[in-house]
Amino acid sequence: MKPRLVRANLGKIAFSFIFFAMFSARSEDGPREPGTERELPQDRMALARLQSPPLGLPVVPVPENNPVTIEKIGLGRKLFFDRRLSLNGTMSCGMCHIPEQGFTNNELSIPIGVNGQSLNRNAPTILNAAYALQLFLDGREVSLERQAVLPLLAHNEMANPSAEWLVAKLAGLPDYQGLFEVAFGGGPSMERIGKAIASWERTLLAADSPFDRWRYGGEVHALTPKQKRGFDLFLGKGRCDECHSVGAKYALLTDQTFHDTGIGYLRDVIESQKNSPVLVEIAPHVFVSVPREVVGQVGQSRPTDLGRFEVTREPKDKWRFKTPTLRNVAVTAPYMHDGSLRTLEAVVRFYNRGGVSHPGLDPLIGPLGFNDSEIASIVAFLRSLTANNLAVLEADARTVVMRH
Repeated sequence: MKPRLVRANLGKIAFSFIFFAMFSARSEDGPREPGTERELPQDRMALARLQSPPLGLPVVPVPENNPVTIEKIGLGRKLFFDRRLSLNGTMSCGMCHIPEQGFTNNELSIPIGVNGQSLNRNAPTILNAAYALQLFLDGREVSLERQAVLPLLAHNEMANPSAEWLVAKLAGLPDYQGLFEVAFGGGPSMERIGKAIASWERTLLAADSPFDRWRYGGEVHALTPKQKRGFDLFLGKGRCDECHSVGAKYALLTDQTFHDTGIGYLRDVIESQKNSPVLVEIAPHVFVSVPREVVGQVGQSRPTDLGRFEVTREPKDKWRFKTPTLRNVAVTAPYMHDGSLRTLEAVVRFYNRGGVSHPGLDPLIGPLGFNDSEIASIVAFLRSLTANNLAVLEADARTVVMRH
């Protein structure tokens, strides 16, 4: 068998191994008493993945005050998918970051929180979040540890009334007895909740894509001619790498900074002044046209979102949002900070038009002059950025067992 075919099958082999190991562990161990959770195979595989990232990714930065351990990984995964961490026991972190949907939410432009409240922004993927220098689309946090706990207290997300209330609730749950003590040497706290979730999130490394195998693995046939042409356009005529950087040894495909593409201006200024009907999503991908005045009477108006400005209060930061990574972009729709573009082709056509012209538009954005064939080639290239190990990460996420 050719080496590239062996590599392409590794994801499926690992996926099968995880479920075999899980089944064996459960059938041998039987029901476990609270506080007696044992290390599971996927925990060790997750730690190994962090210690040796997939092809195309650099060494994972880990803070000195939160070294990743097997115990933290298992606890963090459990917390991430536990609905009891919300006020009324209905929401978990995993309901906005769905493993089978690229660890985002493909079905809704804007996720739904506790009691059906709409959030203000699209749910970004948490794949490869270990490399993010700033978290949230406005960059208001700089560590996964801090980012992980803020949705727990946000009134429209998980809505816990206070940190103390949530910590006390966790301390009273039988199946958490002893877990924080083993992982951290002490009982639950908001700091330890954040550290545990961040530890598991750091293991969600998704790469070894066809692009990686071609550019960094030396497999000349890993990309199709159409995808190679798309990459040439990406670097050349499109200048896309000015925001979605590609290095000689690895590619994060983001510059980790903030840009105004015009999407925010379009929504908050141009569309808000129109009297045209509003498209209301009544089910995933199902829209109805509703008069704007009716929406205003029966629904809460969507607040203005000024992006990075809401953090810095600098006028130059109005409608600037963090550049997302393009890794796994084919499985992380919808796109833009508001989820307003649902396909990769729509995104490429948006940038081909030069975004939305207005005084604050980023100077890097302008008309590109792509024809339909070139657009199709760029979309094909973007699809080549899909990781080979997504099935492994999905299986990892779904191994958590909740005992209420």
